[in-house]
Amino acid sequence: MATDCAAWLNANPVEAEDLSDSFASGEEDNGGSVIANKNINNEINGNWVSSSSNSIHEARLKAKAKRRLRKNSSRDSGRGDSLSDNGDAVRGTTVAPTSPKSKLLDRKSRLGKGRGLPKKGGAGGKGVWGRSGEVYEPEQVDEKDPNYDEAQENCVYETVVPPLDERDFEKTVTPIVQEYFEHADTNEVAELLAELNLGPMKSEVPSLAVSLALEAKASQRELTSRLLADLCGSILSRGDMESSFDKLLQELPDLVLDTPGAPQLVGQFIARTVSDQILSKSYIEGYKGRVDCEYARAALDRAAVLLKMNLGGLRIDNQWGSGGGQRPVTQLIKGMNLLLKEYILSGDSKEAERCLKDLEVPHFHHEFVYEAIVMVLESKGEKTFKMVLQLLKSLSSSSVITVDQMKRGYERVYMDIAEINIDVPRAYFILEQTVDKSFSMGIIDVKLRDLCPCRGRKRFVSEGDGGVVKIESY
Repeated sequence: MATDCAAWLNANPVEAEDLSDSFASGEEDNGGSVIANKNINNEINGNWVSSSSNSIHEARLKAKAKRRLRKNSSRDSGRGDSLSDNGDAVRGTTVAPTSPKSKLLDRKSRLGKGRGLPKKGGAGGKGVWGRSGEVYEPEQVDEKDPNYDEAQENCVYETVVPPLDERDFEKTVTPIVQEYFEHADTNEVAELLAELNLGPMKSEVPSLAVSLALEAKASQRELTSRLLADLCGSILSRGDMESSFDKLLQELPDLVLDTPGAPQLVGQFIARTVSDQILSKSYIEGYKGRVDCEYARAALDRAAVLLKMNLGGLRIDNQWGSGGGQRPVTQLIKGMNLLLKEYILSGDSKEAERCLKDLEVPHFHHEFVYEAIVMVLESKGEKTFKMVLQLLKSLSSSSVITVDQMKRGYERVYMDIAEINIDVPRAYFILEQTVDKSFSMGIIDVKLRDLCPCRGRKRFVSEGDGGVVKIESY
């Protein structure tokens, strides 16, 4: 037995590490016992196993554990798994956790192969156009390509806007002009028209704007004249303006059906454009002896008369007037007084209603009510009293003057009646009659009637007052 052990030791020499491990137990000191213990540890299932084969077995176990750990980490990252000395997976904080989102966006290989670099140097993957910082050179055209076309080699691509036809022109430009009547910004209209491809319909812009202004108010006609002056040169040419007014003169028989005063209004537009140096002074003279339509002749005559008056000192640039909100208050009060005096002379309530609307001051109608009642207080006959109440009834029924404006006008008279009474001694008595009649006609309500001030009856001495003189009360 000793000879067999010696032969085996000569064939498998014992390393120093194995000896150090065996001495670490500290159980026995002799060499025979060490060798015996080593041989006992190397015996597996009744077979003698060498130390080298044991170390190989341990290395295989560690490699298998590492592969298992790498496979699990690719599925569930961020757990910080590591290996202990004996190959067991141990959870720890040595590996920094990573979110699943970052793992999904990672372009490194998940197979555990390679050097851990991105795929294709960072130029691969879905939605990737190439490596970062890569500059693409112009691609050379292959003339041998079957799809090669010489006509497209130096082709320049631009956005083309199709020109507007007559139907699309009216649908597109009409809202632009109507919005301009609200904001009065000519620059915005010029920008919107510049974005459109008007083409041959460019000369239709002035005629469309004027035709819309014929049915509008005087202030909007003034805005139309300013628009034509600002568009001439930047968007429209003088030739476009002349052809547009030529078309208006030809369409006057149709425009008269909707606007009876169209010839006079078109003539005023022509005179204004000549005054603004949009049309030449020879434009009207070019039609002499060549006009067969009576409406066109009336329009040209109106324009010629206005231009002659302009030479005499009349300003054509103010022929349309200004909007109600832009007029001074004194001018508005003067216009209302003239309106009332004209109504007393003519008795035409419809004309008075139209003139009041033309003032374009619905927020200032209380001044009209005030001036009307003061005119009744200052009048001497029954005619003015009846006509003014009929006019107020008509304006109240048609809602031209609102209930609030009517109430405010009467309240202003109540507040100033003391001062009015200085010039008109019978002002209190006439005001009471006017208020009672207004209430019976439905112009005012009972609350406003009860607010009417009354002058107390004078009593100097009374029998029950003991001879005390009464002070006059108002």
